[in-house]
Amino acid sequence: MAKTPEGKTKAVIAYITIAGMLIALSMNKDEKHPFATWHIKNMFGLCLLMLIAIVTQYNIHLLTGDILYIISVLLWVYCFVMAIYNKTTGIPYFSKKFQTWFTFLG
Repeated sequence: MAKTPEGKTKAVIAYITIAGMLIALSMNKDEKHPFATWHIKNMFGLCLLMLIAIVTQYNIHLLTGDILYIISVLLWVYCFVMAIYNKTTGIPYFSKKFQTWFTFLG
């Protein structure tokens, strides 16, 4: 059986809405755990994708926004499950970019 990584609770909390991400971020400030930091950055990127989907729905094209929204929800579910299973597997290409773009969250 695999050992539970430190910060798993924070990582799982991060995927429970935007408020959960902010709570996990504040919990991770004092005692930083790499596993939690990875998932917090990943969720931040997913929140931005969701925001882009909503802006697209209302200002650009409804169907395109709907498709982006559905994709972002599916990616959120996938990443949430990966956090539960103690993995730092995320969205191909983007999760790696999220880790380098959002260094201010670490």
